[in-house]
Amino acid sequence: MSEGRTSVTRHGPVARILFDRPQAYNALTWEMWRGLGEACAQIAADPEIRVVTLRGAGGKAFVSGTDIAGFRSFTGGDDGVAYEAEMDGYLAAVEALPQPTVAIVDGWAVGGGLALSFACDFRVAAEGARFGSPLARTVGNCLSARGYARLVQHAGIAMAKRMLLAAEMIPAAELDALGLLNALVPADALDAAADALVERLLGNAPVTLRASKEAMRRIAAAGQPDITDLIHQVYDSHDFRIGVAAFLGKQTPLWTGK
Repeated sequence: MSEGRTSVTRHGPVARILFDRPQAYNALTWEMWRGLGEACAQIAADPEIRVVTLRGAGGKAFVSGTDIAGFRSFTGGDDGVAYEAEMDGYLAAVEALPQPTVAIVDGWAVGGGLALSFACDFRVAAEGARFGSPLARTVGNCLSARGYARLVQHAGIAMAKRMLLAAEMIPAAELDALGLLNALVPADALDAAADALVERLLGNAPVTLRASKEAMRRIAAAGQPDITDLIHQVYDSHDFRIGVAAFLGKQTPLWTGK
């Protein structure tokens, strides 16, 4: 997997997380995911940080998912179960940050990028942005229980089915119409829109924000089922291996249902 980096910089009371792999549309390597976990631990421990932003480098993508090359080493369902658990940990770290989080989306938010945008509290997007999780068309893997719940809780069951079953990439304007975006602006106005939202959040009571955010996180995560058997089944399938090989070979997968 080509190199990339997840970095965090501090600008007064604002921490800015950057996914920096523009040559691959910010598809996150395993090391970049781990860098996100480390960044979240650092930010959570700093009481001087009041707001966190997440953004992809290059202007073409927020995050286009996980680098599929990493799946070549998978040998069965246990690898998939472990992978989904690890991803859950990084996304949970974003959701559990005590500070309000803002996803700044310019371009594609796909798969893990979609999940990251919904793990954030707020989303500001450029007009050309698109959101989706076309697993059924690309690699043939699946989500964790928390991943499915997060998508349904934010987008609703009908939109979730369009993304997951029909494998549609949804224009930002449709998410904006559902109230899922806090601003939808031309690309050249994205920075100003994000800065305005950050300034608004900085003016609110930090203790109230922390308590309210954590209360809503606990409610959203309550009562989720164990779907380990389903994850194992998908990652152990012949179709998953076909999907990975086809994706990396820039071919259309021929699904077998096995």
